[in-house]
Amino acid sequence: MTSYSLGIEELDSIIGEIREGSNLMVIGPPMSGKEDVAYHILKNGLKKEESSVIVSTREPGEHVLDWFTSFDKTIPVSNIGIVDCVTKTLGMAADDTDNIKRASSPVDLTGIGVRISQFFEQFWMKRQISHNILCINSVSTILMYSNIQTVFRFMHVFTGRIKAIKGLGLFVLEDQMHDSRTIATLKQLYDGMIEVQEENGSHYLRAVGISSKPTPWFEYLVEDGSISIQGIKED
Repeated sequence: MTSYSLGIEELDSIIGEIREGSNLMVIGPPMSGKEDVAYHILKNGLKKEESSVIVSTREPGEHVLDWFTSFDKTIPVSNIGIVDCVTKTLGMAADDTDNIKRASSPVDLTGIGVRISQFFEQFWMKRQISHNILCINSVSTILMYSNIQTVFRFMHVFTGRIKAIKGLGLFVLEDQMHDSRTIATLKQLYDGMIEVQEENGSHYLRAVGISSKPTPWFEYLVEDGSISIQGIKED
């Protein structure tokens, strides 16, 4: 049976293994460190020879690739696939590479979907990598360009694809950018959440819905692209 971990020992010891085909929302306010948490999980997977397919709506694909390769030279770069939704939006000319495929913009859901599928075909079908993670960073940016019904249908396709290939899905969301109805609609697609918050300059995270009850809030630091737990938040 395929299973996954977060690569954060204190959470993994509580949660146990994350079952194959799980889709997780990574949610928190702006500047709370959501992306750091998501990328730490991806980096942990890459170090175990898993593949990572990343939809980037915030920065060019080269920047995302540099983030991973700058922190750990042992990461298998050939297992990284990035769907770049930024470069063409900025009017910059750039060819596709082995690691980066360009979509025209975050509104081009058809193009994004085709490129995700191309990476899945490469990693899962051709190379037969058994552990595959999809990270969409971020769903909130896509919602700026498309309505909730359109985005829900798009996400439904790929949460279903994650289940089909026994993968893991990570979907980054800004919880202060959307009304409660939008959040509730999207939550239907996910099996659990990693909640992130910032308070008085400190950062905290917890897992909800992955285990029988929510984990405690853990204070964490980000150093060299990795998450280190500092302790449990006091009530």
